[in-house]
Amino acid sequence: MSDEKTEILVRLNGPYRITGPVKVVDADGKEFELPAEVFALCPCGHSENKPFCDGTHKKIEFQAETRAP
Repeated sequence: MSDEKTEILVRLNGPYRITGPVKVVDADGKEFELPAEVFALCPCGHSENKPFCDGTHKKIEFQAETRAP
């Protein structure tokens, strides 16, 4: 068993950066092939590679200042 921990970094106005062991599944329970060991999930909904980020948030000037309480 790995001691590696999963981390999700919520970036201001940007994607969710994922590091560590994780699997991403769709609504039907099918697993996505991950693009890399470290990857980003799209928060803006405009990526051409959903659910993964492709940088479109910069083009559309996406704004989301999500912070933990």
